Amino acid sequence: MVRRLLGRPAHAGFRVAVRCPHGAPAVIENAPVDERGRPFPTRDWLVCRALGTAVSRLESAGGVRMLEDDPAMAEALAAAHARHAALHQGHRVAGAGDPRRVKCLHAHLAFALAEGGSPVGDWIMARAEAGWPARCCVEAVA
Repeated sequence: MVRRLLGRPAHAGFRVAVRCPHGAPAVIENAPVDERGRPFPTRDWLVCRALGTAVSRLESAGGVRMLEDDPAMAEALAAAHARHAALHQGHRVAGAGDPRRVKCLHAHLAFALAEGGSPVGDWIMARAEAGWPARCCVEAVA
């Protein structure tokens, strides 16, 4: 199922961290290194296509800047960066690079979902008008 959702083989070992209400993978947790032994750039990867599409629309509409510029999110964003960075042993990866900048809303949402929720994940879901689809994404993938 993950290969179908990604549209390619995974580049690192992974486990399913979050399943959608339909039982399909929604977030995968990647191994810290890829198949070549290099640090993998994103620990938590959003594979639910419905959520991914909604977040892509938000990013295209300037969502990264909106999150960075939202003073009500500064503390929650700093905490998310710190937690994410700790999981990557200091490697600068998506969601854990420069704590003053947001690199990828997809990575932040995947991380929030894998952690069981966060203010940053709630902000992204609300602004993206994202939600679980009525039909499973895996069924829609040929």
